Amino acid sequence: MKIALDPYMLRTVPLLSLPGVVADLGYQYIEMSPRDDFLPFFLHPRIDDAGVAAFKRALATAGVSVSSVLPLYRWSGPDEDARQAAVRYWKRAIEITVDLGVDVMNSEFNGRPSQPGESEAQFWRSMEELLPIFEREGVRLVLEPHPDDFVEDGIAGVNLVRGINSPNVSFLYCAPHTFHQGGDLAAVLKHAGPLLTQLHLADSFDHRGSSGLRYIVNPPGSTARVHQHLDIGQGEVDWDLFFATLAEVGFDGIATVCVFAWEERAEESARSNLSLVNQYVEKHFRKP
Repeated sequence: MKIALDPYMLRTVPLLSLPGVVADLGYQYIEMSPRDDFLPFFLHPRIDDAGVAAFKRALATAGVSVSSVLPLYRWSGPDEDARQAAVRYWKRAIEITVDLGVDVMNSEFNGRPSQPGESEAQFWRSMEELLPIFEREGVRLVLEPHPDDFVEDGIAGVNLVRGINSPNVSFLYCAPHTFHQGGDLAAVLKHAGPLLTQLHLADSFDHRGSSGLRYIVNPPGSTARVHQHLDIGQGEVDWDLFFATLAEVGFDGIATVCVFAWEERAEESARSNLSLVNQYVEKHFRKP
């Protein structure tokens, strides 16, 4: 298992300094999530070939590898112009990933829950253009259902990934989205089986608690999706069940710590979560 860090809370650290900071925090792997000087949210990549080469040198110097690259584009949105732009952005992001020597990219379906049929049709249209590129370049695409997406349920997300029917496409389980994915994390992990190749690790509270009144959002009827990316142990994800199930299904992929809640103590959070993940792995994966 590769334990990686999503460095979003460290996004003010200059890109070329980032590998050294991540190494000092005890990690060997980085999941490169959106940042303004690399792959911004929903916009064309900003890094050029010289920047990619310089970043590769910084990674080598620090002894850190990029485990995966995470772009976020509106490639399943109902607006066709936006979809075409997203596909262009994806193509450049794939080039950057290949130039970095990385063979995994992960992302969301990124459609609209209010227009599920239209969003899925746009998703398949984008996949028709992009899947041949992923397969030609030898890049694995790992997809996750997300709150406020046209696929939010975990089982449905696995089924959609399975329907793509490509060895280059697999499933990501995001632990802090557990309660938006149906709440039964063991069922989703087991349903995914060998399609499960990547994890996002952070904690969250069950927004469905207290008869749906744990979080009160105004105005009534709001479609807002509430969840957190807390330190492991601060929420209600059942971590013993989570890691025990991972061991049961034989998970051996990428596990990314993606806590976003504590920028004021980002480094402490990164270190403590790495220690906790290692403790759970030792407990559930390395039994005599």
